Amino acid sequence: MLEKRHWFLLLIWRTLIQVVPTLLGILLIMFIILHLIPGDAVDVMAGESGGASEASMTLMREQYGLNLPAWQQFTHWFANIVQGNLGFSPRFNAPVTQLIFSRLPATLGLMLAAQIVAMAFGIFFGVVMALFVGKWPDRFLSLFTLLLYSLPGFWIGLMLLVLFSVQLGWLPSSGNVTIGAQLSVWGTIKDSVSHAILPVFSLASFFIAIYSRLTRAAMLEIAHQDFVRTAKAKGISPWRVTVHHVLRCALIPVVTVAGMHIATLLSGAAVVETVFSWPGLGRLALDAVMARDVNVLLGILFFSSLLVLAANFVVDLIHTWLDPRIKVR
Repeated sequence: MLEKRHWFLLLIWRTLIQVVPTLLGILLIMFIILHLIPGDAVDVMAGESGGASEASMTLMREQYGLNLPAWQQFTHWFANIVQGNLGFSPRFNAPVTQLIFSRLPATLGLMLAAQIVAMAFGIFFGVVMALFVGKWPDRFLSLFTLLLYSLPGFWIGLMLLVLFSVQLGWLPSSGNVTIGAQLSVWGTIKDSVSHAILPVFSLASFFIAIYSRLTRAAMLEIAHQDFVRTAKAKGISPWRVTVHHVLRCALIPVVTVAGMHIATLLSGAAVVETVFSWPGLGRLALDAVMARDVNVLLGILFFSSLLVLAANFVVDLIHTWLDPRIKVR
């Protein structure tokens, strides 16, 4: 028990040592890139209002701190982060923390559902292809996953939108809930699921292909190792050998790749949210880019970086559960 506790504390300490400089470097690079873009939030707001005097624009820049040198803006912004304050959004006229937390549940729900769907279908397809290698199920699923891998997720989303929403009318085309609907608890759940089906599959399609091919390759490699032959020689049932010996070891590279693709999943969610008008961080980031709202963009980047780093920490924990030989050094 003490050994497990010591390992867990060591893992947390190692993660923190890696997180702080990584997060600081990401924020600094992103801050520099955003400040290289011509214009600022005041220019955009002046253009949307049809024009503004130079004096009023100067006053607004002083109000939001946009008249300070870039290094001072970053220093003030980072000092506010330490205090738990992500600043104020000139474009949305609201605190950045409030904006992010109002959109974060929708994005996290979409990402989590897509990851679960991708892992479930990807591992299942991979197991089927490995068990029937060279036969028609393997060839059919290999072709199907190749198509999922080759086609962009937004194009798949648009095609699903045309088929199931426009042509058949089975599923809603936008949003995550039906606005203004007075529904029961079960009706609310059913409504949320119906809105999520198309975005979740559009986001998960690319990752289904990756996980299935990776599971297939890992299982075929592990199936010929000595410990699997020994298990079969002991008379263990083929099902138990496949699940407890082959598949469990094959999941280690799958989990590793799943952790590495959290950032890709997050960027894909931004595209899918735009296609399906999903009210998440992706659409908020797009609006912030168009409005040159640096505070909102940095806040979204900050939370996104924390999400990716937390996912990598969870992956380390799952690795130790799948393979007890893995230790923290």
